[in-house]
Amino acid sequence: METLGHIKNELRRWLEGAGKVVIVGVGSPLRRDDSAGLAVVRELEMLGASDIEGVELLEAGSAPANILGKLDSLGPSHIILIDAADHGSRPGSVRLVRPEEARSGHIITTHTLPLGFLCSYVEREAGARTIIIGIQPKDLGLGEGLSPEVERASRSLARALYEVLLAVKRGRHI
Repeated sequence: METLGHIKNELRRWLEGAGKVVIVGVGSPLRRDDSAGLAVVRELEMLGASDIEGVELLEAGSAPANILGKLDSLGPSHIILIDAADHGSRPGSVRLVRPEEARSGHIITTHTLPLGFLCSYVEREAGARTIIIGIQPKDLGLGEGLSPEVERASRSLARALYEVLLAVKRGRHI
């Protein structure tokens, strides 16, 4: 399992020289922990991340293909996709997933358009770099609300992302 400190350092390096950063929350609010990506984006909004110059927040719901036009119009240099993803860790574990890993099929999500395909499309069409942050779900059954483990992870991840975005946009190291 990767620590949030490790993820923050990796993201800071990955975001070096970023122009516009778009953070996309993916998931269904009706499938419990599948809404982890949406929860992170909503927490980022509450923290004020959308007020950081060059940062956009989007909720893609359970059909990330529906936001492709919006992504194209925003002209991002970097896109961070956040989703519940089964990477074989304990519930609430957070992991950076490179697009090539997502394309390999080793990371499982619940969406009709695989995130690896979405990354390939966006990289090709918009020229943006992409990365996925996967939060290990505990419960993907029908219902609303996150499990306690995934809720804690979503809040912690949002705070970590907010710190990274502030540091990168201000040209500081964290």
